[in-house]
Amino acid sequence: MRVQVAIIGSGPSGLLLGQLLGNAGIETVIIDRASRNHILDRVRAGVLEEGTARLMDQAGVGARMHAEGLPHNGFSLAFDGRDHRIDLFALTGGSRMLVYGQTELTRDLIDKRDADGQPSVYEAIDVAPHAFDGSRPYVTYEKNGQTHRIDCDFIAGCDGYHGTCRRAVPDSAIRTFEKIYPFGWLGILSEVPPVSDELVYANHPNGFALCSMRSHTRSRYYIQCALDESIEEWSDDRFWSELRRRLPVHHAEAMVTGPSFEKSIAPLRSFVAEPMRFGSLFLVGDAAHIVPPTGAKGLNLAASDVHYLFAGLREYYEDRSASGIDAYSARALARVWKAERFSWWMTTMLHRFPNTGDFDQKIQEAELDYLTHSHAAEKVLAENYVGLPY
Repeated sequence: MRVQVAIIGSGPSGLLLGQLLGNAGIETVIIDRASRNHILDRVRAGVLEEGTARLMDQAGVGARMHAEGLPHNGFSLAFDGRDHRIDLFALTGGSRMLVYGQTELTRDLIDKRDADGQPSVYEAIDVAPHAFDGSRPYVTYEKNGQTHRIDCDFIAGCDGYHGTCRRAVPDSAIRTFEKIYPFGWLGILSEVPPVSDELVYANHPNGFALCSMRSHTRSRYYIQCALDESIEEWSDDRFWSELRRRLPVHHAEAMVTGPSFEKSIAPLRSFVAEPMRFGSLFLVGDAAHIVPPTGAKGLNLAASDVHYLFAGLREYYEDRSASGIDAYSARALARVWKAERFSWWMTTMLHRFPNTGDFDQKIQEAELDYLTHSHAAEKVLAENYVGLPY
């Protein structure tokens, strides 16, 4: 089999890149080690920047997103027992965000790819990129006891942090930067109405909390927890009690509780790999960078990578110019590091760190007080939260 672009990974970045390329008449195949059902069952984030929504429209899969997505025009910063609303729409001059689950976005993209008859391979074993430092790259995988080879012009590594593409790069050719945070997020999904029409980010002496939603009847809630805690230690009742404790009274009293149908603990890290191009291999999304979820940048940062890579590949095939793909890594990383900075800042401002001294705690409190009393500071937060332009 031969295609122009082989895409390893069928998460949102791989599917979105594949759809944009397919719409432009560029041949692709997507290969993933997971099953289709596993990909569709994964529960992930769901706050979309305007740029991400625009790419979905460009891919021709935005109709359900606009019909079912919830407007996200502001959020609440809760601390010291009170709320302060950040009016994203007003502060940014009209930027619009949407709450639309990543699972639904993925479903839209898979359904469109199927409808267009574009090839995808699921449950592939030992997927690996080869010869990407030369002129004839290819990808191999095993399925049903047979080894398959896909020849291509380029390989897009959209296979996530634990994927094979970054690991295939020689250590001498790549540099990584990483920060591990000393806590995690315990999250649940429950079929209950959200406690608020907008997200609530809470700073409390017991730790961070986040109230978000997937729909008018489905809520996603998180609390900061220690890394050595286990799911078994957290009954639903214990979770709801602790979440209420970390929220202002009016939110705690209004909260509707119910059984969770998904519960997990996620560690927090910041990670960047440089560069993001190695000959004919391009790293995209989580394969190249991870941000803590505070600030909702992970999926959106992957989308901006897709934007830059798609533009470069389209220019290569339509104009026979390599300038776009040559600039891909530098363009993507410039935006990546700004998003990393913002996510780190939101994380340090809203979480309680172990062994924080009195001085550091007072600095955090002063930061929150300054932010909520300075229009200029609010604008900086809003500009970064809705997503820097690309």
